[in-house]
Amino acid sequence: MKLNLKRPLAFFDLEATGINVASDRIVEISILKAMPSGDEEIKTLKIKPLIPIPLESSLIHGIYDEDVIDAPTFKEVAQEIIDFLADADLAGYNSNKFDIPMLLEEFLRVGINFEIEHRKFVDVQNIFHQMEQRTLRAAYKFYCGKDIINAHSAEADIKATYEVLLSQIEKYEGKDWENKKGVISQPVKNDVESLHIFTNLNKPVDFAGRMVFNDENQPIFNFGKHKGKTLFQVFDEEPSYYSWMMNGDFPLYTKNRLDKFWQQHKEKRNEARQKPKPVEIQQKPKPVQQQKTVEPQKVKEEEVSPANDDMLKMLANKFKKI
Repeated sequence: MKLNLKRPLAFFDLEATGINVASDRIVEISILKAMPSGDEEIKTLKIKPLIPIPLESSLIHGIYDEDVIDAPTFKEVAQEIIDFLADADLAGYNSNKFDIPMLLEEFLRVGINFEIEHRKFVDVQNIFHQMEQRTLRAAYKFYCGKDIINAHSAEADIKATYEVLLSQIEKYEGKDWENKKGVISQPVKNDVESLHIFTNLNKPVDFAGRMVFNDENQPIFNFGKHKGKTLFQVFDEEPSYYSWMMNGDFPLYTKNRLDKFWQQHKEKRNEARQKPKPVEIQQKPKPVQQQKTVEPQKVKEEEVSPANDDMLKMLANKFKKI
């Protein structure tokens, strides 16, 4: 099948240091430009992000700091990207929420106002989600082949949910599934523990997803300026962040979980302060060696001859009045 195009349609995908549009950077851009003639042009560029690439991001897209050490910066390739996109419309998968905002942010960061007002945007993910609805009614029809009677009544919905789970286990048990790191497993099993793990892959600390557990099972922030940092690290660096969240418009359960880790942090800090310091063993001072007093040597007196008459006469003559 050939797309009916009046002008080029550029499908593009970005790999980045993370998913925060405001603070993360592009490390690779790949563009497939479909032409009205049916021809296709592809351009792929690696980009030096000028910030470190987190390991968790590298494990997903396979691009590490050393892979882009000699790559151009976005500023150096910005005009090349603009020239390639030219007057093309834009398309991608989840592109409206991530790729397009990220690309625009990079252009603005280097002082370029990339023109989008007259372009069309096609997000393939939205077609998928809207045509294959994710409602309970759609799931019941897909897995069980039936329509829910009295839909949206609590009892009918919960019975349908139970039947959907039984059908999912029957359909997917023993089926391979590949995660973002390329690891293949068979996660859907007739076992609640397995189903719990599979349906909570992001390992949330709170149900709002403001905090999650990382691969080391440490609680980290999943939003804002401290995204990716452990709670304990932020408590040390900026303790006022705790107060800001506790007084902010966050769900009570989020605050409850945050406070739990804050109390743990305080306890550990107090324990560290109260821990007795190791006793230093003082070395006995070395005895001071007394210096021997050196008595002044007595000057040996010269033997004096007794005065005689001649000497007396000489002295008398010396001191007599003239």
